[in-house]
Amino acid sequence: MSKGLRRAIIAVAITAVLAAALIWWQPSGLYLWLKAAHVVAVISWMAGMLYLPRLFVYHAEVGPGTPQSETFKVMEWRLLTLIINPAMIATWVLGLALAYLGGFLDAGWLHAKFALVIAMSGLHGYFVRAARAFQEDRNPRPARHWRIMNEVPTLLMIIIVVLVIVKPF
Repeated sequence: MSKGLRRAIIAVAITAVLAAALIWWQPSGLYLWLKAAHVVAVISWMAGMLYLPRLFVYHAEVGPGTPQSETFKVMEWRLLTLIINPAMIATWVLGLALAYLGGFLDAGWLHAKFALVIAMSGLHGYFVRAARAFQEDRNPRPARHWRIMNEVPTLLMIIIVVLVIVKPF
């Protein structure tokens, strides 16, 4: 396990423990602080989810074993382990806390949002597998595939934001 990954795991664990302690304690204004932290985590997750497939586009265009390929491997892995993975975990932990504290667990819009966040998490898993394939110089997908995949997180994010803000049902 790399030093960066270890630090990321520790940071996520500390965040989860602090969030659980705050939920148990429930000081005044807790909900708004959790919401702010959730928004920061979502922004971080989405920034990574939008940037990683763009790196895959560039990586797919260079030959395996080239200096550029090796640079992309480092960039992709650091982006995943230091930003995207911890941000996704924080998004889930904080989002579930907000759903519970806000009394939204029975809301239809939240169920739809959860389904889309599960889809985003599945896409995240797909990107992790792709990064591993790139690490092993065995990417089977052309750059065009990654250009298309670059749009999927955007579409999911738009629908999720509309559900959260508009709460249509």
